[in-house]
Amino acid sequence: MPESAPRRRQLPLIGQVGGGRSRATCRLRCGDACFHPAPNTSDNPYFGDIFAKALSRRSVIQAGAVSAGAGALGLAALSPASADRRGPDRPHPSPRPTFTSVQPNNDDKITIPRGYDQHVIIRWGEPVLPGAPEFDVYDQTAEAQAQQFGYNCDYVGFHQLDDDHALLWVNHEYTNEELMFPGYAGGDAATEEQVRIAMAAHGGSIVELQREGRTGKWVLSTGERSFNRRITADTPMRLTGPAAGHDLLKTAEDPTGTLVRGMLNNCAGGMTPWGTFLTAEENFNQYFANGSGSAETRRYGVGTGATGRRWERFEERFDLSKHPNEINRFGYIVEVDPLDPGSEPLKRTMLGRFKHEGATTRLADDGRVVAYMGDDERFDYMYKFVSAKKYVEGSRRHNLSLLDTGTLYVARLSGNSPAEEFDGSGALPADGEFDGSGEWVALCTDTESFVPGFSVAEVLIHTRLAADAVGPTKMDRPEDFEPSPVTGKVYCALTNNSAREPGQADEPNPRGPNRHGHVLEIVESGNDAAATTFAWNVPLVCGDPEDDDTYYAGFDKSKVMPISAPDNLTFDKDGNLWISTDGQPGALGINDGLHVMPVEGRFRGELKTFATVPVGAEACGPFVTEDSKTVFLAPQHPGDGGSFEAPTSTWPDGEFPRPSVVCIWHTAGREVGR
Repeated sequence: MPESAPRRRQLPLIGQVGGGRSRATCRLRCGDACFHPAPNTSDNPYFGDIFAKALSRRSVIQAGAVSAGAGALGLAALSPASADRRGPDRPHPSPRPTFTSVQPNNDDKITIPRGYDQHVIIRWGEPVLPGAPEFDVYDQTAEAQAQQFGYNCDYVGFHQLDDDHALLWVNHEYTNEELMFPGYAGGDAATEEQVRIAMAAHGGSIVELQREGRTGKWVLSTGERSFNRRITADTPMRLTGPAAGHDLLKTAEDPTGTLVRGMLNNCAGGMTPWGTFLTAEENFNQYFANGSGSAETRRYGVGTGATGRRWERFEERFDLSKHPNEINRFGYIVEVDPLDPGSEPLKRTMLGRFKHEGATTRLADDGRVVAYMGDDERFDYMYKFVSAKKYVEGSRRHNLSLLDTGTLYVARLSGNSPAEEFDGSGALPADGEFDGSGEWVALCTDTESFVPGFSVAEVLIHTRLAADAVGPTKMDRPEDFEPSPVTGKVYCALTNNSAREPGQADEPNPRGPNRHGHVLEIVESGNDAAATTFAWNVPLVCGDPEDDDTYYAGFDKSKVMPISAPDNLTFDKDGNLWISTDGQPGALGINDGLHVMPVEGRFRGELKTFATVPVGAEACGPFVTEDSKTVFLAPQHPGDGGSFEAPTSTWPDGEFPRPSVVCIWHTAGREVGR
């Protein structure tokens, strides 16, 4: 066996909780979303129901058309699998990753390939703002935490200022108080100071970095750090776009409906062409108590009683029986300008309100800005925003207005194989591909609603309900989107959905239940990001490659590594897809990790493991620099399932677990993955 081929090992299966995480993390990060019925109770048909009433596959091919409203585009022209297929005798279009895969493990460290090194850039509690106190886990205060690096780092954004200086943005998604506070009792026993520390540990951080020599190693800047910034659950920010000022956004504290304190549960994100960071509010519902039980609150998973965190005891705005509109001010994409530390973060209502995993951008052929977004819930939807105005190079003031006007879409997908071929087993259809076509269904522009009974503002505030009305495709937790810098194809991580019944399987979601997730590849018509029709295929169906229900784009499964619960995505400059995971410990019995897979050429589907993270941690980030010399990785919630007194991990310092950001580079100065 060649050195680069993986050595196979038995994967120990352990009990799965929800999507593969411990019950503690499920409770704290998403409010036990997987332990409640899916909020989407709409009667939107699964694709199999549609296809059963449609033309047979033979008649579709003979007609050269695509069903389900994708337009009169031939299947061959739309199929991303067939349009760029290269035979085994044709050269691959970009360098293939050549490192030796890291083997599956349960080690309490970050494991990387031979020839690479790593450095912990910043840990939870380290000073961010000038004059911030040093961290003392036994003497924490909210005032100190608001100046220190927050908890549970997730999305990592990187803005390079010059060859040797850069700004790093990091989301702080949520807090795990059992790991943060010695002797934490929780519930009504939690102190006000502990609650306010937790609020200050949410949000995000910007820190200045400098390169060490000419290597791929980045460290905290030793200069003035004038760009450093902390954003918390109390930071003032502004609602913008068509819904700003609507009655549903007005509260006693803010009768204008335009000013909000803080952002919550920020998961993934993205960067704009004009150099700002987009950060996504995800499971915001869990912070609000005493929901009304209305259709609007039920659709977003809001409970009718007390919250697990009990913030409502000290912050009345989190009690919906007193301030029912407060929750409508959360669940948005927030734009942060790293070059203006005094600027207000902006909640962009035009991009809709749902459990945003992230927002990644791409320019359309005519210069308009397109943002791809997933709603991270079982049976929820994929969205796209297309700006009305065009990006103007160098016009920062103009570009900062682009996300307030345009069109918001939701995705409807169709397969090209008979519905009876999908029984939930994950078996390939007779044509050998999970593929089909799709359309982006317009919900509204900034001036016109296309959903009967909804105004523009109502579409943008109650986006899930508006989307339900137009019949989009129910997906298996659509999380991160990422466009390839080489081909322009767009990839979506579908993390898992153990609630999908076998009879609910369809071609874009071919397994039921789907414990391990899959990755979707989208080719916009004409490869134009602003197109309203697209082709799609599934290049990766995750799990143990020795299992029949996994698929690696047709690549030899004896030469690939196991992967479960794809979460965040990024690309290197050669167009190789990097996939971080969230759920391998529960689903496969191995630590989460960062994987790399070519998506073009004859090595398409050859998935390797580049790094594994510590015990209990989720592999967040990731980000590969433009020169492909550095990978940033942000292990979140190391020690998942333990407590401060009895941790299951002591990474990174051998004391107590601390979420941190790490950079990884090749010691010989090569590009990562080579």
